[in-house]
Amino acid sequence: MSAIHFISPTGETTTLQAKDGDSAMATAMAAGLNGIVAECGGSAMCATCHVYVDEAWADKLPAPLANELEMLECTASERRATSRLSCQIKIDAALDGIVLSLPETQQ
Repeated sequence: MSAIHFISPTGETTTLQAKDGDSAMATAMAAGLNGIVAECGGSAMCATCHVYVDEAWADKLPAPLANELEMLECTASERRATSRLSCQIKIDAALDGIVLSLPETQQ
C-alpha cells in the first residue's frame, strides 16, 4: 500500500492508501473523494479526473501518452505543466507519498 495525498482547492489534505497497481483515480473514487468525477471510468476518454502533480513528484511519473495529452486539452480548470489525468497515474512503491492537487472544477 502506498499513500496518496490529495489537496483540495481550499487546501485541505486527504490521505488515502492505494493498492500498488491501482490508479490514483480508482483510489479516489473508492474512497468517495470529492473533486474527482471520472465520467469515463478511467479509460482516458475525458478530463474529469484532472489533477496537478506536485512538482517534486512530476519527474517520477512516466511521460503521458498521446491520448492523455489530447484529453488534457479539454480540462475544465486551467491546464498547467504538471497537469495529469489521475486515471493514468498507476501507484507503486516509488510513488508512496505522492501529492496531487485537485482543480477548482472538473466540469
